[in-house]
Amino acid sequence: MAKAKAKNIGKLREAGYHVSSVKEEMRRNLIQRIKKKEELLPGIVGYEESVIPQLENAILSGQDIIFLGERGQAKSRIIRSLVNLLDETVPVIEGCEINDSPFDPLCKSCRDRVAKQGDKVEIAWLPRDERYSEKLATPDSTIADLIGEVDPIKVAEGRYLSDELTIHYGLIPRTNRGIFCINELPDLGERIQVGLLNIMEERDVQIRGYRIRLPLDVFLVASANPEDYTNRGRIITPLRDRYGAQIRTHYPRKVEHEIGIMDQEHTRFDDKDYTVTVPMYMKEIVAEITRLARRSPDVNQRSGVSVRASIANYESLLANALRRAIRIGEKDVVPRISDLPYVLPTLSGKVEFETVEDGKEEQIIEKLIQGALVAVFNRNLNVVDLEDIVTQFKAGQSVEVSDLLPSKEYVKMVKKIDGLDRAVAKLKPGENPAVIASAVEFVLEGLHLNKRLNKDSVGGRTQYRG
Repeated sequence: MAKAKAKNIGKLREAGYHVSSVKEEMRRNLIQRIKKKEELLPGIVGYEESVIPQLENAILSGQDIIFLGERGQAKSRIIRSLVNLLDETVPVIEGCEINDSPFDPLCKSCRDRVAKQGDKVEIAWLPRDERYSEKLATPDSTIADLIGEVDPIKVAEGRYLSDELTIHYGLIPRTNRGIFCINELPDLGERIQVGLLNIMEERDVQIRGYRIRLPLDVFLVASANPEDYTNRGRIITPLRDRYGAQIRTHYPRKVEHEIGIMDQEHTRFDDKDYTVTVPMYMKEIVAEITRLARRSPDVNQRSGVSVRASIANYESLLANALRRAIRIGEKDVVPRISDLPYVLPTLSGKVEFETVEDGKEEQIIEKLIQGALVAVFNRNLNVVDLEDIVTQFKAGQSVEVSDLLPSKEYVKMVKKIDGLDRAVAKLKPGENPAVIASAVEFVLEGLHLNKRLNKDSVGGRTQYRG
């Protein structure tokens, strides 16, 4: 607390404060987290045995990092969370544009102030949230954006172009003593990449032909798509060489990780009048749709299929279940198989298809949904154990379902069809009619996709028969 109260360089020096580099700071705080067994990336699911160990090693070794991965692999979230490894506050010279260290200022203005006022120069305490900046690399990005430019107003005031005080600093110098991220690094022009090379290695820059020493203390992080990154000519080799660690992100490798992300990230509302219950098999189906899309030859795998697809599909499923509950006057919101067609609008906007005929996209998505459903069904139930149900349908039994059919009608089906109660019981629906309705649809559709029942769909209603 005494250090935090220091108001000028003299008081800070008396307090015995030691200014650490950004990488030293992050390394020290990471070591403390590891000792305390604290999470490095809270909220990031599925990277415990892959990305996180590599990230920890990069920070411990003081290396700048490039994250390689397709869209929706939490690259930006990981990078932004690195701010939590910085100290809560650090001292900077009051009013400095580039957060100069009180003991070793870089800019001419601060050097002049320290030379004139000495230990009386006032300091401010910069919070960690203000020590992070990022820039999306675009073809029109300039050296002025990232590093700086001569300020014509300062020149008009009478200063010479060679005067360092004429410089208007860009994003990287303004993030001095912090973390700077460049998203989609390969999209940065080669001339700008050369400017980064100087910042990272030679520690000098040229602005309008005027060369200045700028030994910035910046932890540089970048993100890139693997396809762009590996294309020859998209990133200059010397710049790639300067980044110490290249960490490859990935989509969730286990279905439970995909489900965990869906549960964590989907939009929530405070609907006090309704109770939402989502059976695990419905979550598995949503996750499996995305996982199948990532392997489908009809989907452009170079663009990837983001986890956002799973999240959006899950939200659409819940939305239709809520719409049904509102319309038929029920209080329990439980997704059913008949709600799955409503993920079509969300999934269509989340994937890029390979060259297909017009109108075929919907058929591809329907095929993905069916593939996901039959895979989940066969993990949860055995068709052989359901032959008594099939026998009754072969004998002439039939039932009709729809996404607007009241839950109590499904309870009647369970009592009407011998064996259906035992199949539903394996899914552990309890006594809730809405959950039972969901289980009934899951059993019937699973039997149909396993070619044990026929199905006719007309006008939003579906009939299952032998």
